[in-house]
Amino acid sequence: MARRVEPLTLANLGELPVPCRDCVFWQLDPVAARRADRNGDTGLEKEAWLSQLLLDWGTAGIVLYVDDEPAGYAVYAPGTYLPRIQAFPTAPVSSDAVVLATGRILPRYLGLGLGKILVQAVAKDVLKRGFRAMEAFGDSRWDGPGCVWPTDFLRAVGFGVVRDHPRNPRLRLDLRSAITWRSEMEAAVERLMGAIRPEQAPTGPVTVRDALRSGPE
Repeated sequence: MARRVEPLTLANLGELPVPCRDCVFWQLDPVAARRADRNGDTGLEKEAWLSQLLLDWGTAGIVLYVDDEPAGYAVYAPGTYLPRIQAFPTAPVSSDAVVLATGRILPRYLGLGLGKILVQAVAKDVLKRGFRAMEAFGDSRWDGPGCVWPTDFLRAVGFGVVRDHPRNPRLRLDLRSAITWRSEMEAAVERLMGAIRPEQAPTGPVTVRDALRSGPE
């Protein structure tokens, strides 16, 4: 299987899973999101958000391809670009962190460790931009696809809780102190970027079948 990652742009936004390509859970505050949904404007709002963020900040997401087919994606950005954060009881995020907002692995690609590869690829970009950490909100009662990462998945890929909550804890991955994890990340992402064909499907300590059964949106 040949794997590669590409930046999320307006050109490939339509390749995200159907529930995700027009979802504005993170891009708008709850009131504005409900209004956009009633008006049928969520797709336009999503495109406008991504276009502005690409202009202001640059890459804000990645799409993972397996044999040229979309297999998963992740979205990340500074907290100021994600209005939904203010609705979480464990907000705000730390000023030195980029928020790993959401992502998903398509069902047919579960169990291959691709969830971890997504996080590693995001972490590499965040490090290159000079940020110290990533933070994310978890869903400790996750029982199926949604817009928030399962807490168990975030813990499995190295995040630790910095503000606990029975439903939506806030977790953090300190990239500059995670030396071992970082070395592993660099090697894995370099192989991914080069689209090397491995002799067998990669495995690792993370099993996404349970934690990302079809992933958050």
